[in-house]
Amino acid sequence: MKKLVCAGEILVEIMAERIGQSFLEPGPLVGPFPSGAPAIFIGQAAALGQPAGLIGAIGEDDFGQLNIDRLRALGADVSAITSHRGHATGTAFVTYLADASRHFVFNISNSAAGLIAIDDAARHLLADADHFHVMGSSLFSDKSAEVVLAAIAAVRGRGGTVSFDPNIRREIMQDAGMREALEGVLAQTDIFLPSGNELLLFSSAGDEQGAIVELLGRGISCIVLKRGAAGAIYHDRQSLVAMPGFAVDEVDPTGAGDCFGAAFVSFWLRGAAPAEALRIANACGALAVTRKGPMEGIHRLADVEAFIARAGTGA
Repeated sequence: MKKLVCAGEILVEIMAERIGQSFLEPGPLVGPFPSGAPAIFIGQAAALGQPAGLIGAIGEDDFGQLNIDRLRALGADVSAITSHRGHATGTAFVTYLADASRHFVFNISNSAAGLIAIDDAARHLLADADHFHVMGSSLFSDKSAEVVLAAIAAVRGRGGTVSFDPNIRREIMQDAGMREALEGVLAQTDIFLPSGNELLLFSSAGDEQGAIVELLGRGISCIVLKRGAAGAIYHDRQSLVAMPGFAVDEVDPTGAGDCFGAAFVSFWLRGAAPAEALRIANACGALAVTRKGPMEGIHRLADVEAFIARAGTGA
């Protein structure tokens, strides 16, 4: 099977236990949980049996080891994750608000994650990679953006393909260099995986259909619009495939989109029809929200298929 590589932030998440809990006063917390959008993505892809590896950086500490242990257990290639003495692994403290939104306190750029680089181990991992996946969140610094663009160039230079999940907020689009970096990635993208209004951030069109036509006209092979619990819609120049989501009891939404993306890209790389890839992806996204913690809901392919069989079509 084709080899899938991603690069970016690796961190742990520590979560407030109660909805509405504030970080302005002491309160109960749960965690640490292994996390980071690229790590979640690669962990889910590996769990589905896809050859998958990650380029990243951690501290020489328990949080870093927690991530390495989890990724290795899922079957991911961790050879290009470097460990740095004297630098802490990235962290995200998360609290859940009453309106279902989340508030984060991050330490990423100034953590070991900020030391990400294309070293000999990364070059070795990329040497036989068939596909590179980009998370918009991984363009968190000039150095990280350089790594992502260098990895794209290496994979593209071998005739490989690229997928892109913007995973970005409108406010961040105003950061110096962010818009340019995102547009640079989009120009080399085969599979575009936006959620909701992210689609409109990259188009001059004022509506969804206009944005899809414009972006496909730029050379993108397909657009997969993620709609959370409502499922997803696949668009290419010839067809549209809509697939409903699966009804589950949501415990924690963190990582669901990353698991969805990992499943869709993995099955696209296997030559699956869009409907099949969407069905597996929707199932992975649904299963992801049933556990507290961003990687706790990752499931292996046999379990995903069993879930689909129990749920029927997901309608």
